[in-house]
Amino acid sequence: MKKTLPIIASLILLSSTAIFGQGKFSGYMFGDYYYNVYRDPKIGSSNIASPAGTTAYQAFQLRRIYFTYDNDISDQFTTRFRLEADQAAATSAPTSSGDVLPSGKVAVFVKDAYLMWKNVFSGSNLLFGVQPTPAYDVSEAAWGYRSLEKTIMDLRGIVSSRDLGISLKGKITGDGMINYWAMFANGSGNNVETDKYKRYYAHIQIKPVTNLQATLYVDYKDMANILNSYTKSTVSNSAVTTALFLGYSEPFSYNIGVEAFLQSTSNALKDTVAKSFSSKSTMGFSLFGSYNIIPELAIVARYDNFNPSTDDKGKDPVAVTAAVANGNLSRNYVIAGLSWKVDKNVSIMPNILYETYETPKGGKAIDASTTARLTFYYVFL
Repeated sequence: MKKTLPIIASLILLSSTAIFGQGKFSGYMFGDYYYNVYRDPKIGSSNIASPAGTTAYQAFQLRRIYFTYDNDISDQFTTRFRLEADQAAATSAPTSSGDVLPSGKVAVFVKDAYLMWKNVFSGSNLLFGVQPTPAYDVSEAAWGYRSLEKTIMDLRGIVSSRDLGISLKGKITGDGMINYWAMFANGSGNNVETDKYKRYYAHIQIKPVTNLQATLYVDYKDMANILNSYTKSTVSNSAVTTALFLGYSEPFSYNIGVEAFLQSTSNALKDTVAKSFSSKSTMGFSLFGSYNIIPELAIVARYDNFNPSTDDKGKDPVAVTAAVANGNLSRNYVIAGLSWKVDKNVSIMPNILYETYETPKGGKAIDASTTARLTFYYVFL
C-alpha cells in the first residue's frame, strides 16, 4: 500500500497537468471557534461588525475557503480562476450575503475569473473579468491579517472587493515609485449586473522609500435617479467615495497603517420633518499595527471608527425611521490578539473583538459587544 500511494499521487498530478496545463493551484482556509461574551439586545445584529448571535452564542465557522488556479497562457497573457466558500457570510453582519444553499450547506461562488494582458504597453497590464477593485487591495496586504478581519471599507460594505469589468494598472515612473490603477466596471460586485449604471475607479500609489507607501483612491458609482416624494421630481442617487491609506513596515519586525474614507451619496437622507431629501455622508478610519515578539509570534491590534451618517438628522428617529436611525449610529471597533505561526503554512490566533455604539437620540445607551475567538489559518495547497 505504501508503494502504491506515490504512484496514485503521480497519476493524479499527471492527469491534472494534462487537463489544466502547467498552471499552478493554490488554496487556503481560515475559520474560528467564537463565543459571544455579551450582546445588548437593543442593537440589531445587522448593525454590528462582530459575529451575529445573542449573549453566550457560540459556534465553529469557516469564514473563507479559497481554491485558485493561475495559468500563463503565454509570455504575454495570464489567467486566474478562483472559487470561494464563505460560511460566515450567512451568519455575520453587516455584509451578510447568504452564501449558503437552501439546504443550509455552504455554497461556492466565483471570486475571480480574469485575463491579464501583461505589458499591453510598457509597464502596464490590462485585466478583463471578475477581478479585485482598486479600493483597498494595497491596504489589505499591508494590514496582513485578513484572517482576523476585513479592512474597514470592505467590512462596512463601502466598496466591493471584486467587480466585473476592465482595468489598467501599472507604473507611472519607471522605478515604481508612483503607480496607477484605473477600472471601469458594473458596480455589482460578484453579482450579475441588473441595470445600465456603472462604477468608475481610480487609484494612485506612491512609494517614496522602500518601507513607506501611500494610496489615494476615488470612485464614482452611477445610480438610477430616485423620486423625491415631496417635489414629485427625480433626483440623483449616485455616490462618490474617496480614501487615503498610509503604511510603514519593517519586514519580520513591525508594521503600522492608517486608512480613512469618505462617501457622499446624493439624496440618500429623507427628512420627514423638513420634508426634504439631502446627501448622506459616511466616513470612517482605521488604525492598525503588529509587532513580532519573536519571528513566530506577533501582537496584532486594530481600532476602527465608523460613522454611517455625519448628519445628526440621519440618526433622529423622528426625522427618519427608527430602523434607519439605529443603522446610522456611529461605532468603534477594536481587535486585539496574538498570531502564533506554528508552521510556515499554519497560524493560530487567539483574539478579542470589542465594539461600542453611539447612544440613540432620545434612547438608552447601548452596551458594548464582546466576542472571544480562536482563529485558525492554514495554506492547504
